[in-house]
Amino acid sequence: MSWYVLQHKPAQGDRALAHLQNQDVACFFPKVSVEQIKAGKRTSRLEPLFPGYLFVHLEPTDPMWSKLRSTRGVLRVVGFRNKPAAISDDVIAQIKRSLDAVEQQGGIRPGQAVRLSEGPFDGVEAIFQSYDGEERAIVLINFMQKQQFVKVAVSALKP
Repeated sequence: MSWYVLQHKPAQGDRALAHLQNQDVACFFPKVSVEQIKAGKRTSRLEPLFPGYLFVHLEPTDPMWSKLRSTRGVLRVVGFRNKPAAISDDVIAQIKRSLDAVEQQGGIRPGQAVRLSEGPFDGVEAIFQSYDGEERAIVLINFMQKQQFVKVAVSALKP
């Protein structure tokens, strides 16, 4: 059995996944958590890692091939010269391992020690407090024998 790529119709990836799973097709639809700021609040939601595509695990002789294109949400099978393009099991396994590593790492959490890597506080140890917009964060540093809250660029934080 090999993995193959299906292109789904716009905004119908979850629908295509559900209908394929109802037909007992092994599927892989990788998603990642993406943080966004809406109305001044940071929210996270799951978005497809490969927008517009999902993976199916089938035998080349499986009768399910004839039903794929007519499955709700599925647009087409990705291939070359009218032949589906197979993807190695190693590639799919690597994608799964990478998703697990990203999920375990997460983001910077309140109370986590960080090091500032740019600006006037370059090299200073700090404690992350919260995000302040999309590009800034609030950290707590020891400065002049006092603890001070400072706003810095998110790109300046190194865990």
